[in-house]
Amino acid sequence: MTQSMTALGLIETIGVPALIAAADAAAKTADVRVMTYEKADAGLITVYIVGDVASVRAAVEAGGEEARRVGKLVGTHVIPRPDLSVSAMLESIWRKEAPAEPKPSVEPTAAETAADEAGSLSGGDSAEALAKLSLQQLRELARTTPGFPLNASGINTAAKAELIRLLTEKKD
Repeated sequence: MTQSMTALGLIETIGVPALIAAADAAAKTADVRVMTYEKADAGLITVYIVGDVASVRAAVEAGGEEARRVGKLVGTHVIPRPDLSVSAMLESIWRKEAPAEPKPSVEPTAAETAADEAGSLSGGDSAEALAKLSLQQLRELARTTPGFPLNASGINTAAKAELIRLLTEKKD
């Protein structure tokens, strides 16, 4: 058993909104780590929380209440000081589920393609060429343009015409 996993907490909900609300409340309530979640049939989802016993108890209680408020709570459980074999089993599962390091891409990204296409344009033709790009390509180009006037949230919600206008103004 690792030092950081002196207790294991589980919160089971039906549906993702309740699970996310539960995990958020648990993480904000005590010094715990939300490790992963597991989906089962019929919308059942369980989130795993680790930390010291008192923190996990407080986090699971708060998370359960929030899940009940937002959606449907199926159940909660805290296992203080899980057996070494349980800890080892869970840690091996968590290692397998950990996201892999991104592999270098040999193909250009959407931003690189969009930048190449837009970069080869001159003056008045740029707005027309930008209009040929997809909304996703325009957003990637905006994200990679230094000093672009919109933040990430603004870029994600901007219309195609607005992105074209801002990118064209940026070139001038």
